[in-house]
Amino acid sequence: MNPLLLLFLLLPVAFLSGWWSARRAGVQRSAVRRDDLSSSYFRGLNYLLNEQPDKAIEEFLKLAEANRDTLETHLALGNLFRRRGEVDRAIRVHQHLIARPNLGEDLKTMALLELGEDYMRAGLLDRAETLFADLVAMNAQAPSALRHLIAICQHERDWHKAILYARRLEETSGEPQSLQIAHFYCELAERAHAHGALQEAEEHLGQAFAARPGFVRAWMLRGRFAAMASDPAAAISAYEQALEADLDYVPEILPALLDAYARAQQMARAEQVLGSIVARYEGVSPVLALARIYARRDGHTRAVGFLSGQLRQRPSVRGLVQLMDTTLEGAGDVEANLRLLRDLTAALLEGQALYRCTHCGFGARAHHWQCPSCKNWSSLRPVHGATGA
Repeated sequence: MNPLLLLFLLLPVAFLSGWWSARRAGVQRSAVRRDDLSSSYFRGLNYLLNEQPDKAIEEFLKLAEANRDTLETHLALGNLFRRRGEVDRAIRVHQHLIARPNLGEDLKTMALLELGEDYMRAGLLDRAETLFADLVAMNAQAPSALRHLIAICQHERDWHKAILYARRLEETSGEPQSLQIAHFYCELAERAHAHGALQEAEEHLGQAFAARPGFVRAWMLRGRFAAMASDPAAAISAYEQALEADLDYVPEILPALLDAYARAQQMARAEQVLGSIVARYEGVSPVLALARIYARRDGHTRAVGFLSGQLRQRPSVRGLVQLMDTTLEGAGDVEANLRLLRDLTAALLEGQALYRCTHCGFGARAHHWQCPSCKNWSSLRPVHGATGA
């Protein structure tokens, strides 16, 4: 919901709540006072309807200050300031709330949580982390605080803390965190391997598998580490396990797997595995790889025939480009026209997303384990179809 609209809905409730509290306490409001409050409210509403949000906010602020019992209004105002990027004002509103005497524990906890989000938005991550950790220690708003702590740890790449908080969140809320935890262990494995701590890297991969059995990213890392250690047989085994774990990662796995097959001189097995993938995978990547094998071994005629048949079943611009490349090597008089057609087709591919996030729709040319937009893990999947992988 639009935060300004939410504020508009809360104001009459807060106004009536303050009026009723005052009435019960025996405080008589003067007609002038009621008129002032009503005037501020309706002026703010008028500014809102006339798309003048800055003036509307100022009027609502006056109303909130005039009626100190409008706690929900203060919370809504602070949230609105943060969403508008006015973080300093949001911090002041929430700090003012927290400092108020006799504030109920529930409202104080909500204000502390909002203040932590203000700090995060302002880039004051150390303050935010301390505040959220205190809330978790008090077992107040623990799930929300833990989610924020995990986000801070991911930003700071403190994967050990992220794992601890994720496990705590799973215990507190019952929300499964195995996918995130497995990714965190993979991040630790990559860091350890980059620093030459090979045994530690392998241990972290084992922990990733323990958190998420058959985890595709862990298999891919094990294959990469084996390839870097000049062990193509182990690399092949790991990459084939990765394919079995999740076929959606075929475009990422195939180049390294085919290189391992070549190093191990197992191209017959490569052809067999590619044929199996072609039968199960909708994309064009394994078709292109198999066509290249046919071109090298049997000649371009076989490769062109195979590609033509496959492209009729699964139209693909990428496949068309490779078909023209293969044909060009013996194109004769039609070479110039084919080259022009190829260049135009290749131009269509430029800028096209090869991966799309299943959660927020973010498109990317390269694969990311964590979506750069919504920060979800394992949500970027290959785009199939004419321009897909």
